[in-house]
Amino acid sequence: MMALVSVLDSAAAGFDQQLAALRSVQSDSSADVLPAVQAMIDDIRARGDAALLGYTQRFDRSPAQSIAELEISAERCQQALEAIPAAQREALTFAAARVREYAEQQKISGWSYQDQFGNQLGQQVTPLDRVGIYVPGGKAAYPSSVLMNAIPAHVAGVHDIIMVSPAPGGEANELLLAAAAVAGVSRVFLVGGAQAVAALAYGTESVPAVDKIVGPGNIWVATAKRLVFGTVGIDMIAGPSEVLVIADGTGDPDWTAMDLFAQAEHDELAQSILLCPDADYIEAVQRSIEKLLPEMERKDIIARSLQDRGALIKVRDLDEAAAISNDIAPEHLELAVADSETLLTKIKHAGAIFMGHHTAEVLGDYCAGPNHVLPTMRTARFSSPLGVYDFQKRSTVIHCDADGAKEIASHASTLARGESLTAHARSAEYRRDFTADGE
Repeated sequence: MMALVSVLDSAAAGFDQQLAALRSVQSDSSADVLPAVQAMIDDIRARGDAALLGYTQRFDRSPAQSIAELEISAERCQQALEAIPAAQREALTFAAARVREYAEQQKISGWSYQDQFGNQLGQQVTPLDRVGIYVPGGKAAYPSSVLMNAIPAHVAGVHDIIMVSPAPGGEANELLLAAAAVAGVSRVFLVGGAQAVAALAYGTESVPAVDKIVGPGNIWVATAKRLVFGTVGIDMIAGPSEVLVIADGTGDPDWTAMDLFAQAEHDELAQSILLCPDADYIEAVQRSIEKLLPEMERKDIIARSLQDRGALIKVRDLDEAAAISNDIAPEHLELAVADSETLLTKIKHAGAIFMGHHTAEVLGDYCAGPNHVLPTMRTARFSSPLGVYDFQKRSTVIHCDADGAKEIASHASTLARGESLTAHARSAEYRRDFTADGE
């Protein structure tokens, strides 16, 4: 019988190669779907609503005969909010309030200062005009994704938030519509896939073109986002979900096993890794995995994910665990140790960090407050979680008066002539040589 999850040892020969192989497993290559996605984008650009409707009828089996039938009104979303069970409504509003409170702390403000020549220099911050949020709706519905993508945009001051989400069979998910009402979404269209991304990027007769597209999706959606980048902004190209747990052996092994399961149940390509210096604890986690897996509703997906992409890794100490974690740069990092504050100082690369035994990653998925849209596939080395700042633009502001311009214009002229850009130089020299009486 195949082991449920691999057990590795960082001190063993060949460990670096084993770790590299573990990380290298990828989802379907975008190259496989690239031609088809490009063709769909071109079709949306050429035929607009007609193409979007055709793809929606084909892929989502929608009975709609027009895009107007696929748009959900704000009133309909509000009705959904009022109609869902009270416990769900309370959970949605609770989560939304916490996401909003956290997002409020992220807003960037403008600033200015005066230099030694009296020139005013600064930065102006303005929100994007219109954004599109993509919310998956195929295998499952994710109202939490509505909150995490729309609320930061709302806090940033974005006026138009356009949500797209596929509705298989044409049936709208009530919880998604309720979340749209809570999050302040402006318009909702029941369309998905690469065709929805193309509609948001280029606009159709019914779907307005946006300035930025955010939100996760499958390989078709990710490829489409990659192709339309430049015409619009995007948040990131998301890969399979990841969790890395650093444990010191002081926690309950059942908790650790369930935290690994919580990522593995997303899909077979999700990755769950444990780093721990205590061999006995690793064995205890193995036993917990074997004990708890049969109870899981998605046990087949969890088992495949753990077998293909999971690992329990014995490390020499927590310092080595931190070094390996920094190399992996995980989307989610749990510091399930007695002294998480000290270990935190050694962490450089992670999308979201969960500290201590009681801070389960799943709390961040829903209602802790910080955003759950996070960098995957080692991109935490250079990128950050989705936030209000992703929906704000920064413009530099420069204001020189006649006297203040003279000093910097002189140096600008010298540098411009050094680059053989004569018009640049003369433009600066006009300001350098200006006198109030025109002489």
